Amino acid sequence: MIRRRRFLGKPAPRPETMGRWNRFVVIVVGILLVSWGGPAASAFWSTVSSGLGAAKADTVNQGAKPAAAVGSAGSVTVTWTASTTAAARPATGYSIARYASATGGTKVAAVGTCTGTVAALTCTDTATTGTWYYTVTPMISLWQGAESLRSTATVVDATAPAAPTVNAPTNVIASTAASITVTGTAEANSTVLLTVTDAGSVHTVTKSVTANGSGNWTASALNLSTLNDGIITYSAVATDAAGNTGQPGTDTSSKDATAPTVTNVLLSNRAGGSVGEIEKDDLVTLTFSEALDASTMCSAWTSDTATQTISGNNQVTVTVNSSNSLSVSVSSSACSTFRLGTVALVGNYETSGSLTFKGSGSNASVLQWNPTAKTLTMTLGSMTGTPNSTAQSAAAAKFTPASGLRDIVGNPLATTQFTSPTASRF
Repeated sequence: MIRRRRFLGKPAPRPETMGRWNRFVVIVVGILLVSWGGPAASAFWSTVSSGLGAAKADTVNQGAKPAAAVGSAGSVTVTWTASTTAAARPATGYSIARYASATGGTKVAAVGTCTGTVAALTCTDTATTGTWYYTVTPMISLWQGAESLRSTATVVDATAPAAPTVNAPTNVIASTAASITVTGTAEANSTVLLTVTDAGSVHTVTKSVTANGSGNWTASALNLSTLNDGIITYSAVATDAAGNTGQPGTDTSSKDATAPTVTNVLLSNRAGGSVGEIEKDDLVTLTFSEALDASTMCSAWTSDTATQTISGNNQVTVTVNSSNSLSVSVSSSACSTFRLGTVALVGNYETSGSLTFKGSGSNASVLQWNPTAKTLTMTLGSMTGTPNSTAQSAAAAKFTPASGLRDIVGNPLATTQFTSPTASRF
């Protein structure tokens, strides 16, 4: 007889209970994997199948190879196509980086609008000068896919060009103000913006030119007529092909577009002389509105600041003709080129044909130019001829300048006759 022994423990688990337990374990393990995987995880658990212990994982695909285009002043625009998971879920963001080489090298996080996680499919990086290769890494929440292939090489120029050199004319005068030429050097093939201003920047003239392959540039036909007289400032700024703009280079000119004028003609009697009669040591003084270029009167007068005199023996001859017109000549030994003009005495100082004043030593005629006082003074030397002994009344003498007299910067003195506002006599 066979006895059957009763099993007194717990009944054996049923198969469906074991299946639920297995599925629970799989889900928990999946959650732990996702939680512990962090941002570097390449997959996440999405669904649990109906089969025993079965779970399906979804992975983030590799990022698409981006395109990179250089913009202005060292900026680079990076664009790419959207990424998805293997189950076609769209990526929610992208991480953008760059490398200094096509392979290997150190990964550098992009900046600008490419900083951090980018939700769009384009951004702009602000890169330093160099050659860069860009990558895109797609992300979904805390999970990311594989980094994309690197973009083609992008050459970035973020270095500003050096300040241009500027060569402006020393002086701008009335005859040249409407057509000034300025030259200089800058970065080869850069665009140079030249700005010209007068004191206080009351008036401004600008011109844009391009430096040639050797870096030389020329801004011609600048019309500076509207700028006020005084110091003119030229400022040139270069912008290279990448859009980088450098510091300005400068130069200055002195603008004087005002022509000199005669302001007075004065006849003076010598101390103790016969008033109203022309005689030795009498004076003729011409006054101008500004200092003249002394060399345009006498080629030997080379200083624009020093008082200069011609007083040698018989070097200066002053002649008064029958029309009472006074003129001056100078010997070539004192001055190879001399010009002055004629003075109408407006009085009958000569009656016998002509009078000549010259001599030696203390009897010599003297010419003296004083740039500070802006005067040319003629002192009459020994006289040859017979003057009128009748005293002449004071009158407004007249001066007609010779052609070729100019101020220090080159503006010409008009050759029209000037009538003195002051009545005078010897």
